[in-house]
Amino acid sequence: QVHLVESGGGSVQAGGSLRLSCAASRYAYVSYYMAWFRQAPGKECERVAIIDRDGSTNYADSVKGRFTISKDNAKLTLYLQMNTLKPEDTARYYCAAGQSVAAIRTYWGRGTQVTVSS
Repeated sequence: QVHLVESGGGSVQAGGSLRLSCAASRYAYVSYYMAWFRQAPGKECERVAIIDRDGSTNYADSVKGRFTISKDNAKLTLYLQMNTLKPEDTARYYCAAGQSVAAIRTYWGRGTQVTVSS
């Protein structure tokens, strides 16, 4: 069973920072690709960042240089450090996992809301 639980969302002013966390079951953490997605009202779901089993990462152009995805092996936790936040980053952020990049949407958490005010 794969369990993903996000936390760390909130409200922040533009230019501020937040760190999202995703607690994962051990099987998902060691076996799967993991990613952060976001969805704003009226917009398509966007993959923000992805990390593979070896720690290689890839980011959406919209967040490159501002967001960092990382893993803490001891805590079985996935993170998304978000800096220099913009109002357009406002969305519900979801942790996802899958056995490959193509299957990255296999498992989802319930999400955590991030709101950035100007």
